[in-house]
Amino acid sequence: SSLKECFELKSLSPEVSLWSPAMSLLRTVSNGSIIIHPPGFYVVGFETFPHIRFYFIFLALVYVVTVFFNCLLIYVIVSNRCLHTPKFLAVVNLAVIDIVLNSTTIPSMIKTFLLKDNFFPFNICLLQMFVYYSSISLESFALAILAYDRLIAICFPLQQNSINTLRSMSCIVAVTWSYSLGLGAFSTGIMTRLSFCKSVTVRSYFCDYAPTFRLACNDYTLHWAVSSTASVVNLVAPFTFIMLTYAAILVTLFLMKSVNSRMKALGTCVEHLVLVAIFYIPLFTIFILGFYVRVIEADQRVLSLSLASCIPPCVNPIIYSLKTREIKIRAVALIRKNKIKVIKF
Repeated sequence: SSLKECFELKSLSPEVSLWSPAMSLLRTVSNGSIIIHPPGFYVVGFETFPHIRFYFIFLALVYVVTVFFNCLLIYVIVSNRCLHTPKFLAVVNLAVIDIVLNSTTIPSMIKTFLLKDNFFPFNICLLQMFVYYSSISLESFALAILAYDRLIAICFPLQQNSINTLRSMSCIVAVTWSYSLGLGAFSTGIMTRLSFCKSVTVRSYFCDYAPTFRLACNDYTLHWAVSSTASVVNLVAPFTFIMLTYAAILVTLFLMKSVNSRMKALGTCVEHLVLVAIFYIPLFTIFILGFYVRVIEADQRVLSLSLASCIPPCVNPIIYSLKTREIKIRAVALIRKNKIKVIKF
């Protein structure tokens, strides 16, 4: 019946992104049914906003800052052996994820604006979907890993060097990457089991998972279940772990007799708490207001989500550079060293 529905398309205006079955890609699956894939999708997230060119100029600046400061942060840590510690391994992990996350969406958004081309080929759309959601999951777990590092450093200071080693931190990072990439590959792979025979207009700022599978003309219950479960596991679970971690840290701080020790220990957590707030609060606010209170319009939700996903990777390295004393000292020393070399040359 879904196949019959696919071939009963009516001719509509060019503004409505429909496609002809003759242009589609057909693939036969094991049970004999035919799955229809369109040549691609049209992403139409910002077409109704006035003065949208200023937003894309802002996004271009955000992307330049993201790449420059994260690369600088990685270079400072990698080039200084004294920073080769579990904490800064976690920081480098976050910086790499930040670069990948913003590189997944911002260049394509700017390309769409400059070239007036919002068409994404089918496979490219799935690739963007895979990289974006893998990166979002990795970003969430990276913040949880940094919380774990603070937990060991403050609550178990005497056992820190034996518990939190470079090897154990590398294993934790590798597990989160394996899980996130595996889940991303599975959730993207099952998209190929859907038939798209109606509109191919994705109302988002990239090839978004839920807005795309809702366009299918066959059953997408599995995709909805995967999307819902992944949101809980990848966002709510790490956030809950972070909150429990800081509850344990606060208990440890109150047990300290010296006020100076409390303030010093708490000071090492400031930059991480800021990163957690910047990443989770906008996402949870948009989700609650959009899905439960329903006070955010669809276009405003797209704009808000794009900001919520693009700003943290830009701000993260700046906060760590300004708030982490070790990085500031090494960065200044590195600049002076290079300056001396230039003068001698």
